[in-house]
Amino acid sequence: MVCALGAAVCFGTATVLQAVAAREAAAAGDGGGDAALLLRALRQWRYIAGLALDGLGFLLQIAALRSVPIYTVGAALAASLAVTAVVAARLLRVRLSGLEWAAVGVVCAGLAMLGLASGTEGEEQGPHWLPYAMVAAAVGVLLLGAVGGRLTGRTRALLLGLGAGLGFGVVEVSVRLIDSLRPADLFTDPAAYALLIGGGAAFLLLTSALQRGSVTTATAGMVIGETVGPAAVGVVWLGDRTREGLAWLAVLGFTVAVAGALLLARFGEAPAAEGAPRPDEA
Repeated sequence: MVCALGAAVCFGTATVLQAVAAREAAAAGDGGGDAALLLRALRQWRYIAGLALDGLGFLLQIAALRSVPIYTVGAALAASLAVTAVVAARLLRVRLSGLEWAAVGVVCAGLAMLGLASGTEGEEQGPHWLPYAMVAAAVGVLLLGAVGGRLTGRTRALLLGLGAGLGFGVVEVSVRLIDSLRPADLFTDPAAYALLIGGGAAFLLLTSALQRGSVTTATAGMVIGETVGPAAVGVVWLGDRTREGLAWLAVLGFTVAVAGALLLARFGEAPAAEGAPRPDEA
């Protein structure tokens, strides 16, 4: 649980640091498009620090997935939105409403319940076809992106965000399915290919959703996609369980944490300066 919370803190803080760097790069530059803005941002120490935190968060996520149930990790990663909201209120002076502060508290309460109820990582390897199913799911995410990219408005953002969440979910399950990190074994392991395809597709879909759609809608779809499906796979096929007699508390904690994250969905993208329009408000 500690690794999962550490990953959430890393991802949530990285988002704000990258937002600060991007704003400074935009203020210091003279246009040039997204590529030029990215190059200017890469010269900012905060952006580099954000990337480093993303890398550390990913390592902590892998460690968490190898030690606690997937449903716990998924809920904790969704809670990174609460971290982003709190850090943004401090560094970017983004004003949180009373409802959003309450949502931060709800997320913390849900995670506390999960921490009390979560058992250890399931020891089952799942059916032999599950790694291949993950490959098929990763390819399906790409197809979903192709369909969603042709749509417009909130439907487009929701579908692409949901697809991104499913892709991140494929990564979560695939990490559990990989038995050996030896290069020769990884080369023949379908779960490794599912991880690469699913992760790449997720980033592509989420980037597309946030560029031309509602941040809130896309992030809400992503939170649902990356929590519910992987949690079900972990419980049904990988042996994830709760502590004896506390299944009800785990279900309640999971539901509460995800619901709180959904209330903070507008922080799925680096927060804009206070008073500036967001993509879903323009």
